[in-house]
Amino acid sequence: MGGLASVLAPIAFVNETVLRIGRAVGVVAIALMVIAILIQVFFRYVLGNALPWPDEAARFCMLWMTGLMAPTAFRRGGFVAIDMLPLMLPRVLGQLLMLCLLLVSLLVLLVAVNIGWSEVTGFGGKFATAALYLPTSLGFDEWYRIPRSWMMASLLVGIILLVAVNIELILRAIVTLMGGKDLLPEIADAPVGAE
Repeated sequence: MGGLASVLAPIAFVNETVLRIGRAVGVVAIALMVIAILIQVFFRYVLGNALPWPDEAARFCMLWMTGLMAPTAFRRGGFVAIDMLPLMLPRVLGQLLMLCLLLVSLLVLLVAVNIGWSEVTGFGGKFATAALYLPTSLGFDEWYRIPRSWMMASLLVGIILLVAVNIELILRAIVTLMGGKDLLPEIADAPVGAE
Protein backbone atom coordinates (compact mmCIF):
# COMPACT_ATOMS: atom_id res chain seq x y z
CA MET A 1 0.00 0.00 0.00
CA GLY A 2 2.87 2.38 0.80
CA GLY A 3 4.37 1.61 -2.62
CA LEU A 4 1.10 2.47 -4.32
CA ALA A 5 0.86 5.71 -2.34
CA SER A 6 4.43 6.60 -3.36
CA VAL A 7 3.51 6.01 -7.03
CA LEU A 8 0.42 8.18 -6.56
CA ALA A 9 2.29 11.18 -5.07
CA PRO A 10 4.15 12.24 -8.25
CA ILE A 11 1.06 11.65 -10.38
CA ALA A 12 -0.97 13.87 -8.05
CA PHE A 13 1.76 16.53 -8.13
CA VAL A 14 1.95 16.52 -11.94
CA ASN A 15 -1.85 16.61 -12.25
CA GLU A 16 -2.13 19.50 -9.79
CA THR A 17 0.60 21.48 -11.56
CA VAL A 18 -0.69 20.88 -15.09
CA LEU A 19 -4.30 21.55 -14.07
CA ARG A 20 -3.29 24.79 -12.33
CA ILE A 21 -1.75 25.99 -15.61
CA GLY A 22 -4.83 24.77 -17.47
CA ARG A 23 -7.11 26.73 -15.16
CA ALA A 24 -5.06 29.89 -15.73
CA VAL A 25 -5.24 29.47 -19.51
CA GLY A 26 -8.94 28.63 -19.17
CA VAL A 27 -9.59 31.89 -17.30
CA VAL A 28 -7.83 33.79 -20.10
CA ALA A 29 -9.97 31.90 -22.64
CA ILE A 30 -13.15 32.90 -20.77
CA ALA A 31 -12.05 36.55 -20.75
CA LEU A 32 -11.25 36.47 -24.48
CA MET A 33 -14.57 34.74 -25.17
CA VAL A 34 -16.49 37.46 -23.31
CA ILE A 35 -14.57 40.19 -25.12
CA ALA A 36 -15.31 38.59 -28.52
CA ILE A 37 -19.02 38.31 -27.68
CA LEU A 38 -19.18 41.92 -26.47
CA ILE A 39 -17.47 43.09 -29.67
CA GLN A 40 -20.00 41.13 -31.72
CA VAL A 41 -22.96 42.53 -29.77
CA PHE A 42 -21.66 46.10 -30.22
CA PHE A 43 -21.06 45.75 -33.95
CA ARG A 44 -24.27 43.82 -34.63
CA TYR A 45 -26.76 45.79 -32.53
CA VAL A 46 -25.19 49.23 -32.16
CA LEU A 47 -23.50 49.68 -35.51
CA GLY A 48 -25.77 47.29 -37.43
CA ASN A 49 -22.82 45.56 -39.13
CA ALA A 50 -21.93 42.12 -37.71
CA LEU A 51 -18.34 40.98 -37.92
CA PRO A 52 -17.58 37.48 -39.25
CA TRP A 53 -14.93 36.43 -36.70
CA PRO A 54 -16.21 36.98 -33.12
CA ASP A 55 -18.61 34.01 -33.12
CA GLU A 56 -15.88 31.64 -34.23
CA ALA A 57 -13.34 33.18 -31.85
CA ALA A 58 -15.76 32.77 -28.94
CA ARG A 59 -16.39 29.13 -29.90
CA PHE A 60 -12.62 28.55 -30.14
CA CYS A 61 -12.11 30.00 -26.64
CA MET A 62 -15.07 28.08 -25.21
CA LEU A 63 -13.74 24.76 -26.49
CA TRP A 64 -10.28 25.38 -25.05
CA MET A 65 -11.72 26.60 -21.75
CA THR A 66 -13.79 23.41 -21.49
CA GLY A 67 -10.90 21.14 -22.43
CA LEU A 68 -8.62 22.74 -19.86
CA MET A 69 -11.07 23.12 -16.95
CA ALA A 70 -13.11 19.91 -17.15
CA PRO A 71 -10.25 17.78 -15.75
CA THR A 72 -10.10 20.01 -12.66
CA ALA A 73 -13.84 19.59 -12.14
CA PHE A 74 -13.48 15.82 -12.53
CA ARG A 75 -10.57 15.66 -10.07
CA ARG A 76 -12.40 17.71 -7.46
CA GLY A 77 -15.67 15.78 -7.83
CA GLY A 78 -17.41 18.69 -9.52
CA PHE A 79 -19.20 16.66 -12.21
CA VAL A 80 -22.85 15.85 -11.72
CA ALA A 81 -23.07 12.43 -10.09
CA ILE A 82 -25.71 10.25 -8.53
CA ASP A 83 -23.84 8.94 -5.51
CA MET A 84 -26.86 7.73 -3.58
CA LEU A 85 -26.19 4.02 -4.26
CA PRO A 86 -22.51 3.96 -3.17
CA LEU A 87 -23.45 5.86 0.00
CA MET A 88 -26.25 3.39 0.80
CA LEU A 89 -23.99 0.34 0.36
CA PRO A 90 -21.56 -0.85 3.02
CA ARG A 91 -18.27 1.09 2.84
CA VAL A 92 -16.22 -1.57 1.02
CA LEU A 93 -18.97 -2.34 -1.51
CA GLY A 94 -19.47 1.37 -2.18
CA GLN A 95 -15.75 1.84 -2.74
CA LEU A 96 -15.64 -1.20 -5.04
CA LEU A 97 -18.55 0.23 -7.04
CA MET A 98 -16.77 3.59 -7.35
CA LEU A 99 -13.60 1.81 -8.49
CA CYS A 100 -15.56 -0.11 -11.13
CA LEU A 101 -17.17 3.12 -12.35
CA LEU A 102 -13.75 4.78 -12.61
CA LEU A 103 -12.46 1.80 -14.62
CA VAL A 104 -15.43 2.05 -16.99
CA SER A 105 -14.78 5.80 -17.28
CA LEU A 106 -11.16 5.06 -18.17
CA LEU A 107 -12.25 2.71 -20.96
CA VAL A 108 -14.61 5.34 -22.37
CA LEU A 109 -11.89 8.01 -22.17
CA LEU A 110 -9.39 5.78 -23.97
CA VAL A 111 -11.89 5.37 -26.82
CA ALA A 112 -12.42 9.14 -26.77
CA VAL A 113 -8.65 9.73 -27.14
CA ASN A 114 -8.84 7.86 -30.44
CA ILE A 115 -11.81 9.97 -31.53
CA GLY A 116 -10.03 13.18 -30.52
CA TRP A 117 -6.91 12.15 -32.42
CA SER A 118 -8.96 11.45 -35.55
CA GLU A 119 -10.64 14.86 -35.23
CA VAL A 120 -7.27 16.60 -35.12
CA THR A 121 -5.47 14.55 -37.79
CA GLY A 122 -8.37 13.29 -39.89
CA PHE A 123 -10.29 14.74 -42.80
CA GLY A 124 -12.05 17.46 -40.79
CA GLY A 125 -8.78 18.67 -39.27
CA LYS A 126 -7.36 19.45 -42.70
CA PHE A 127 -9.72 22.38 -43.22
CA ALA A 128 -9.21 25.92 -41.97
CA THR A 129 -11.65 27.94 -39.91
CA ALA A 130 -13.99 30.20 -41.83
CA ALA A 131 -13.09 33.54 -40.29
CA LEU A 132 -10.17 33.20 -37.87
CA TYR A 133 -6.83 34.54 -39.03
CA LEU A 134 -3.53 35.00 -37.23
CA PRO A 135 -1.17 37.81 -38.24
CA THR A 136 2.21 36.49 -39.38
CA SER A 137 3.96 39.84 -39.69
CA LEU A 138 4.34 42.84 -37.41
CA GLY A 139 2.90 45.08 -40.12
CA PHE A 140 -0.34 43.04 -40.18
CA ASP A 141 -0.01 42.68 -43.96
CA GLU A 142 0.28 38.87 -43.95
CA TRP A 143 -2.27 36.58 -42.30
CA TYR A 144 -2.48 32.85 -41.64
CA ARG A 145 -5.87 31.14 -41.64
CA ILE A 146 -6.17 29.11 -38.42
CA PRO A 147 -6.66 25.40 -39.07
CA ARG A 148 -9.73 23.69 -37.66
CA SER A 149 -7.39 21.13 -36.09
CA TRP A 150 -6.22 23.81 -33.61
CA MET A 151 -9.79 24.12 -32.38
CA MET A 152 -10.35 20.37 -32.23
CA ALA A 153 -7.05 19.87 -30.37
CA SER A 154 -8.92 21.17 -27.32
CA LEU A 155 -10.93 17.92 -27.36
CA LEU A 156 -7.80 15.79 -27.51
CA VAL A 157 -5.94 17.75 -24.82
CA GLY A 158 -8.98 17.74 -22.52
CA ILE A 159 -9.47 14.00 -22.88
CA ILE A 160 -5.78 13.25 -22.26
CA LEU A 161 -5.93 15.37 -19.11
CA LEU A 162 -9.11 13.53 -18.07
CA VAL A 163 -7.31 10.19 -18.55
CA ALA A 164 -4.45 11.38 -16.32
CA VAL A 165 -6.92 12.49 -13.64
CA ASN A 166 -8.87 9.24 -13.98
CA ILE A 167 -5.72 7.19 -13.42
CA GLU A 168 -4.98 9.22 -10.30
CA LEU A 169 -8.54 8.70 -9.03
CA ILE A 170 -8.31 4.94 -9.69
CA LEU A 171 -5.08 4.75 -7.67
CA ARG A 172 -6.70 6.82 -4.90
CA ALA A 173 -9.69 4.45 -4.88
CA ILE A 174 -7.40 1.40 -4.61
CA VAL A 175 -5.39 2.95 -1.75
CA THR A 176 -8.62 3.94 0.02
CA LEU A 177 -10.02 0.44 -0.46
CA MET A 178 -6.87 -1.00 1.13
CA GLY A 179 -7.33 1.28 4.15
CA GLY A 180 -4.65 3.85 3.37
CA LYS A 181 -6.81 6.91 2.92
CA ASP A 182 -4.65 8.81 5.42
CA LEU A 183 -1.60 8.30 3.12
CA LEU A 184 -3.24 10.13 0.20
CA PRO A 185 -2.16 13.67 -0.70
CA GLU A 186 -5.08 16.06 -0.38
CA ILE A 187 -6.79 17.40 -3.48
CA ALA A 188 -6.92 21.15 -3.13
CA ASP A 189 -10.43 22.52 -3.48
CA ALA A 190 -9.94 26.24 -4.00
CA PRO A 191 -12.98 28.44 -3.63
CA VAL A 192 -14.24 30.07 -6.81
CA GLY A 193 -11.90 32.83 -7.95
CA ALA A 194 -9.25 32.09 -5.31
CA GLU A 195 -6.40 30.55 -7.28
